[in-house]
Amino acid sequence: MLAPPVKQPLKIGEVANRSGLSVKTIRFYCDEGLIQPISRSVGGYRLFDDGVFSELALIRTLRAMEIPLPDVRQILEARRSGVCTCSDLKARIRSKAGEIGEKITAMQNLQSELFALLNSWEACGGRTPAAPTALLVAVDG
Repeated sequence: MLAPPVKQPLKIGEVANRSGLSVKTIRFYCDEGLIQPISRSVGGYRLFDDGVFSELALIRTLRAMEIPLPDVRQILEARRSGVCTCSDLKARIRSKAGEIGEKITAMQNLQSELFALLNSWEACGGRTPAAPTALLVAVDG
């Protein structure tokens, strides 16, 4: 029986290309402790396995929700350890969804106001306003 082929670890450039993130962003995530290389090459390059892509996807999702980096790190660490943080994460997602709903409502209100302004706009016909005329006042002396 043959053993399954061993996948070669991925260098940071390969991870960047496949994930759509920049090498700089991936280095930043490593430096912040969000993702961890599985090892380093002889030349000192960070090496990753395929699991990095699911972590990068989660980071993108959490950052899109404006979850602060320390909280993202906590969530990733809990996920790696197998400790469930579902209720906390679900509460954060609910809260963020509520915030987004409020922003959408505010933007729709602003859009309505702008359309109302446009609809009430009186066309000037492309003319500029006339210069004010000077009033001559006769002074009896």
